Amino acid sequence: FISDMTVSMKASDYLDMPDKIINEVRVKLSAEERKEYDVLKEDMVISLGDTEIDAANAAVLAGKLLQMANGAIYDKDNNAIRLHDRKLDALEDLIEGANGKPVLVAYWFQHDLERIKERFCVREIKTSKDIKDWNAGKVQLAVIHPASAGHGLNLQQGGSTLVWFGSYLSLELYQQTNAQTLAARPVRVSNLYHHIIAEE
Repeated sequence: FISDMTVSMKASDYLDMPDKIINEVRVKLSAEERKEYDVLKEDMVISLGDTEIDAANAAVLAGKLLQMANGAIYDKDNNAIRLHDRKLDALEDLIEGANGKPVLVAYWFQHDLERIKERFCVREIKTSKDIKDWNAGKVQLAVIHPASAGHGLNLQQGGSTLVWFGSYLSLELYQQTNAQTLAARPVRVSNLYHHIIAEE
């Protein structure tokens, strides 16, 4: 009834939007690390030193395998067992490759955040001051969790590089985080989306 009185416009049709570049950064597990991954995948249980890790069902197993690929895994007491630093090494290369430009890192697991903070001087985006400083270009390396960054935050002015430290667990949060961080600025700088992936 109102089609003759309305106009629908897409921003992408009328604004000069930046290019979207998606880059997969692949890391290779060692033979031993890959064997541990495969054992857990097949048997849903594995012994790591004196600690036994088991997955009660397929959903838990998927989460445990993602953790292993990232470099650590939680035991039954929620203690993180460190397995490797391959994704941290890849992240370091990406940060160096940014040549001082701001980099935003998205993580899923708390042990990812802890290990990232051990290796790098980072700022967690949690408060309005953090958001303001990021958008003003005052933060060189920041970390966000998709559950907090995916909805309502506007981090689109601070940088053009987003690194996904691990594979995402929610397509909706993945898409929302991408949209709220880099995607909507009408500028001529390409947006870089790096995904650090442990190879099968």
